Amino acid sequence: MRKFALLFVLLLAGCSVEKVPVGNVGIKVDLYGSDKGVQAQQVGPGRYWLSINQDIYLFPTFTQTRTWDATNNEYISFQSKEGMAVSTSLGITYHVDPNMVSVLFQKYRKGIDEITDLYIHNMVRDGFVEIGSTMAIEDIYGTKKADLVTAVQNRVKAAVAPIGLVVEKVYLIGAMRLPPQVEQGINAKIAATQMAERRHNEVAQTEAEAQKEVAKAEGDAKARLVNAEAEAKALALRGQALKDNPGLVQLNAIEKWDGHLPNVNGGALPFINVAQK
Repeated sequence: MRKFALLFVLLLAGCSVEKVPVGNVGIKVDLYGSDKGVQAQQVGPGRYWLSINQDIYLFPTFTQTRTWDATNNEYISFQSKEGMAVSTSLGITYHVDPNMVSVLFQKYRKGIDEITDLYIHNMVRDGFVEIGSTMAIEDIYGTKKADLVTAVQNRVKAAVAPIGLVVEKVYLIGAMRLPPQVEQGINAKIAATQMAERRHNEVAQTEAEAQKEVAKAEGDAKARLVNAEAEAKALALRGQALKDNPGLVQLNAIEKWDGHLPNVNGGALPFINVAQK
């Protein structure tokens, strides 16, 4: 009886109580023996009594963020179409489908941290290696950088969805690192392109201002022509009117006369036309 009691105490000493926090799903695992592997059921939040031969792996079902950078030599390295070496720091956000935790564990037989830093990291790296090798270095470093990251993200997302991982985003951290001579050459080309564009804009602006001045001059000339034509037409009309009405000038002068004779000796009387008989 004492032996059984001692054995029970020893077994009890090797047991433990583990907690599955809220927002996690647990997988109970037999560590040794013929039942080694995953048990049939997943366990939700709560406390669980584990024997000396059991362990629980926790899988958080809320969004996780992992970064790979130069701190621990975890950055991603790949080559362009020309064979130029590129390296970059990356981040990934994802979460575990709570209904597929056992599928995920059966696939890798590891915890979420190991799965992320080993398998997911390799998937992301392989995506950059394969897709980056089809792109020119100027596109990778320039206008198509976002396209490259999106293509890798979609590739990894499709690969891990069947095993219960939902990739939300893959993103760059900081600038990509290129060989110094390559970066200098690209920056010089970008600067030259920007300078040419600025000169083009300046020429276009100068031409636009010149065209504006020409248009203004043409407008002024046309306005003067119109005014001259109008004035000439008015003079012609007045001349024709005077021709058709010879007494109109004398009549206008009489209408404007104030009734006083000019105080000039020997002068003719104004506007007096004495008809000769």
